[in-house]
Amino acid sequence: MKKSLFLCIILLSFMVESKSQSKPNVILILTDDQGIGDLGCHGNPWLKTPNIDTFYEESVRLTDFHVSPLCTPTRAAIMTGKYPINNGAWATFKGRDALSKNTPTIANLFQENGYTTALFGKWHLGDNYPVRPTDSGFNFAIHHLAGGIGELSDYWGNSYFDDVYYVNNEAKQFQGYCTDVWFEESMKFIEKQEDNPFFIYLALNAPHDPLIVDEKYAAPYKHLEGSEIISANLYGMIANIDENFGKLRQFLAEKKLTDNTIFIFMSDNGTRFGYSKDGKLGYNKGFRGIKGSKAEGGHRVPFFIQWKDGKIQGGKDQDFLSAHVDLLPTLASLCGIDLSDKYQTDGVDLSPILRDKKENLDERSIFIHHRQDWRPPHDLAQSCVLQNQWRLINGKELYDTSKDPLQKNNIVKEHRELVNDLLSQNASFIESSKKHTVYNELSTAIIGNKAQKEVKLTIQHAIGEDVGIWKCEQVAKGVKNKNNTHSLEIEKEGYYLISCSRWPKELAAPILGSPTNNLNPHYSYKNIHPEKVRIRIANQIIEKEILENQYAVSFRVYLEKGKTLFSNDFIEDGETYGVYYTYISYDDAEI
Repeated sequence: MKKSLFLCIILLSFMVESKSQSKPNVILILTDDQGIGDLGCHGNPWLKTPNIDTFYEESVRLTDFHVSPLCTPTRAAIMTGKYPINNGAWATFKGRDALSKNTPTIANLFQENGYTTALFGKWHLGDNYPVRPTDSGFNFAIHHLAGGIGELSDYWGNSYFDDVYYVNNEAKQFQGYCTDVWFEESMKFIEKQEDNPFFIYLALNAPHDPLIVDEKYAAPYKHLEGSEIISANLYGMIANIDENFGKLRQFLAEKKLTDNTIFIFMSDNGTRFGYSKDGKLGYNKGFRGIKGSKAEGGHRVPFFIQWKDGKIQGGKDQDFLSAHVDLLPTLASLCGIDLSDKYQTDGVDLSPILRDKKENLDERSIFIHHRQDWRPPHDLAQSCVLQNQWRLINGKELYDTSKDPLQKNNIVKEHRELVNDLLSQNASFIESSKKHTVYNELSTAIIGNKAQKEVKLTIQHAIGEDVGIWKCEQVAKGVKNKNNTHSLEIEKEGYYLISCSRWPKELAAPILGSPTNNLNPHYSYKNIHPEKVRIRIANQIIEKEILENQYAVSFRVYLEKGKTLFSNDFIEDGETYGVYYTYISYDDAEI
């Protein structure tokens, strides 16, 4: 009897030990447009973020962590471990806001190594096959389309409350506020995993504009609006994130998952509405620059990480220069995953720094290049090269951020040798980047594949020389835009049906009229009056007249396999402008 009891105790001890040594779970929380000053723990004198502040006190903080100054470039770098100029997704529109086919992602890496992977929230790396989340390594995804809820590529009528999101690419109605939904669905997903290791990419769309939140979260900050801060709603959105953050941590504690979960909190770029350009409103932790800027505040962001079982905790600051491209190799190392040859990253493994090991990583430089265009980023213009405390902006301005965080004093003339070295490094980096296929070749939406029977193209993603167009209210007003070109790959030879329209299918309204359902009362609706639609594809140019009460003008065209550029225009009084919505499907009942 004693022997049996002893064996049971030994077996139980082994089982407990085995579970504690299992692969760590990973939760990566990425907020949208939350700057380095948009946190109480970073010294913001007005904003209350008690749950994130508590996590800050318990985590390892990378205090010199950098991303790209815009949404898509940062997300692409996180997913691939490569700089935007090396993965092709360096803009938020104009054909450069999507990954390319067969791009290995961090989700693929975890999936290949026994993890169940999930995305909740914002993807912004392609709305069509083959670069949707489920095509890119995620077993499960609930997300909105394009760069934000309510944008013209998203489901029409979404307003942050009770929206339609996509569950593994199928539209589904949800109840509640967007941020609440993302966190709630994340917890539901965790409930189902039992002992399976999971990787969750909880990529919020908040606090990106439009700045919409329940009044109860914004109310405590209303009295500061205009005198101390730009927007009470922004602070309310962050307060809501903080509340959900606390709920998720409490949930993990109750499920006894805290200790063996690598938990990360970070943002995708600098603030947009948390700090005014003149510095008179808001708080930016002593840095100049907001979203889109090459100045420090545009790309230095919070990064907090904790993993109790991995001894990554304790409220420590690490000031090693680090970046978004480091996430993939670092998480692979922490999780004991060997990187195969297909995962060639630009980043470095930060695990020695996170574990406070004595050995130091080699000094490195970080490169920031992006461009809001289909054309590649400039070699030097709109760039920033970082090394230690030094920042070389546009190849002409040098700042020492340790002494001059507001970057007021350009000391390029005093450090010519250092500048020449940074310029040389940048030149070598650019030379290498230009050898990659994605530097010149656009990402393509694939038509004719059973994974997506109907492909939706929108003017938001169209290539052209005009400014961007991305809001539903712009479509409602009939704002005309010249951007009209899309990059396609025809996977299956045959006939295709191309349908061009003013409105998305969920509105079901005529091209020459206005919708009567799913209307947003804040939009102003105005009719447009084009006479024809013209398409160009695969050496074919076709025009058709628009009939009264016609919802879409459809073309049946024969296409051979291969890549092509497709353009579509409305023609009105001899002038052309891009078609707002286009749907393409293979004209065959078998697909």
